[in-house]
Amino acid sequence: MKKSVRKILAMILIVSMLHFPGVPPAAAFTVGEERELGEALLFQTRLAFTLLDDPDISQYINRLGGEVLQVANAQYFDYHFFVIKNKEFNAFAAPSGLIFFHSGLLETMGSEDELLSVMAHEVGHVVSRHIASRMEKGMKVGIGTLALAIAGIALGGGTASQALISGSMATNQALNLHFSRQDEEEADLLSYGWMKKLGRDPAAMEKMMQTMRRITRYRMGQVPPYLLTHPDPEARLGYIQSLLAIEKTPLNEKYKPVDNFAFLRFKYRVMSQLEDDGQFRNYLVTKMSDSHITQLERNMAKYGLSQVEREANNHERSLVLLQELVAAMPERPILLVDLGRQEMALGNKARALELFEKASRLDATDLWAVFQLAVAQVELGRLKEAEANFFTVAREIPEFSKVYYELGKLRNQQGLKGESSYYLGKYYLYEGRIELARKNFRLALKDRSLAQRIAEDAEAMLDTIYRLEEGPGSVRDREEEKRKKEEEEARKRRTFPIRQTMFPDTRDSRW
Repeated sequence: MKKSVRKILAMILIVSMLHFPGVPPAAAFTVGEERELGEALLFQTRLAFTLLDDPDISQYINRLGGEVLQVANAQYFDYHFFVIKNKEFNAFAAPSGLIFFHSGLLETMGSEDELLSVMAHEVGHVVSRHIASRMEKGMKVGIGTLALAIAGIALGGGTASQALISGSMATNQALNLHFSRQDEEEADLLSYGWMKKLGRDPAAMEKMMQTMRRITRYRMGQVPPYLLTHPDPEARLGYIQSLLAIEKTPLNEKYKPVDNFAFLRFKYRVMSQLEDDGQFRNYLVTKMSDSHITQLERNMAKYGLSQVEREANNHERSLVLLQELVAAMPERPILLVDLGRQEMALGNKARALELFEKASRLDATDLWAVFQLAVAQVELGRLKEAEANFFTVAREIPEFSKVYYELGKLRNQQGLKGESSYYLGKYYLYEGRIELARKNFRLALKDRSLAQRIAEDAEAMLDTIYRLEEGPGSVRDREEEKRKKEEEEARKRRTFPIRQTMFPDTRDSRW
């Protein structure tokens, strides 16, 4: 097992002990406990994986998730949706409404409706508290083992996660985190109903289940993590087909086709950032010449190729492809941002700035345009404007790590060394580079001119790092010491109530 993975798993175990030091074996898994564990696992997921969290990717998937949440009447949690850079066929709903999609799963999807169907299914598990129910059963055999098992599933396959899951299960045979057939049917039924409320074609659920069944048969002995936790795609397919058969009106007459521009741009942006062995490029080139696809699909294949060329540093070729796309689809302002990035890559900063400004005017909600505009403004010395735009992005997407890197550079240019270290500390923390995060937070706190609010936040983040890394023994010792101190203070209050009430401390200058 890799050193980084071992460290992550150890930290997850520590966090679980920290947040649940005294959970009785038969206690119910509360919403508060689920929220705390979810927050801890989000931090650990950032350490284990690369999250593709650029604003265009993050905004798209969270807006789509927001559509589901509007009709789901979701309660208890603030839901967040993330994309993981990983070729594994996997998705998982972590505690407290944190839902992750591996890029390997996104690769298999052909439409936004298919993505929405999986998203709604995962939300269904959270809303129905299926995760909490499975975790509650795990708590009966120890929260530490439970946390390790969750981490193993989340890691998405491979030797490390398989060994982890197997070890956990072998130690505690009662632990079983995969969803039951009843759980799956309940989540599928919810997903089906929500898609109809949204005016989306639930037949997309059938397509996704056919894909899952095909992958199951293809892989045979090596079951993908998603199908490990969401078992029996054959039975699920039959259940969904029975729901579709009940419909009186043919589905193709009931639901209007969805514009898949945003989905295809999102998908190809994600896929282009994976290591390319040439297959993805060949797929896109073949698709561009396919006479049986729509013009939109052909254009978006060209877009995907432009992103592959960008990742390969073929910036001139990428620029030409994007110029052709902007001419063909002038009504899509986000393409101006992609074109501007290529102009920046080629050193054409003024031209890039024009494109970013135009994109921002056409769509004021596009934080991808705002972020890129701020980057260009820094390059051209317009620091005050850049600062305002960076803070807009940080306020709207506080989990976006790169904005803190840019703020750190900006503050350094402005001579504010303490704030620069603080923002770089946040960047490294979100990127999972703990030592650099610790170093920068310490540097920030040495600056006596640092604003109190920023200093307090830096101290809180350092405390988080220390708590995660202290180790199980020291965490337990500290929790026990804290408990004893609180009990002693409570005992004194019970023993000497009159003295505390009537005899103030004369050392206080007010008396």
